Amino acid sequence: MSSNKPMDILNQAREKRVLIRLRGKRRMRGILKNYDIHLNLTLEDAEEIGEEGSYKLGDIIVRGDNVIMISPPPQEK
Repeated sequence: MSSNKPMDILNQAREKRVLIRLRGKRRMRGILKNYDIHLNLTLEDAEEIGEEGSYKLGDIIVRGDNVIMISPPPQEK
């Protein structure tokens, strides 16, 4: 079992594409540029993923209290 702490996992995901689930069943993906202890996220090249397709948003800041889940990319072995 890995002993990675949540912030360690987020730090490893910086500069990589992540999938984010938000309140209201919204989903986004983008390149994680930065974050803070409140899970405020800065995403580059972000897009919202909807049932009818995806919508480009560009560079955005996501307020941490809306974040339900952050899925980092698979780790390379």
